[in-house]
Amino acid sequence: MDYKIKSRIWIESEHGVFLGEGRVRLLKAIAKTGSLSKAAVSLNMSYKKAWNLLDSMNKISDESLVITSTGGKGGGGASITAYGEKIIKVFDDINQKCWEFLDNELKQISL
Repeated sequence: MDYKIKSRIWIESEHGVFLGEGRVRLLKAIAKTGSLSKAAVSLNMSYKKAWNLLDSMNKISDESLVITSTGGKGGGGASITAYGEKIIKVFDDINQKCWEFLDNELKQISL
């Protein structure tokens, strides 16, 4: 029988959740679309929820992950900072290593 192991990780501080899979997906969507509102739409998330998640991450973080500019004649936008890009990569690396470790451990059951 083939077994699968499931895991979700997140990073917390004393101020609450800093990063998790959903928050990283939001950061990636912002990087792709250049807009918080477009990122929210692409993830089927309300703008308010996306804004709250982003605001929470930026407040907890040592540095800003995203820089936003307000709309107007030319429209607003959002861009991931270099630190934000680093955080995405580190989180993805941690996740990948965790899954690899768990898959290897699971092999003990599937002898």
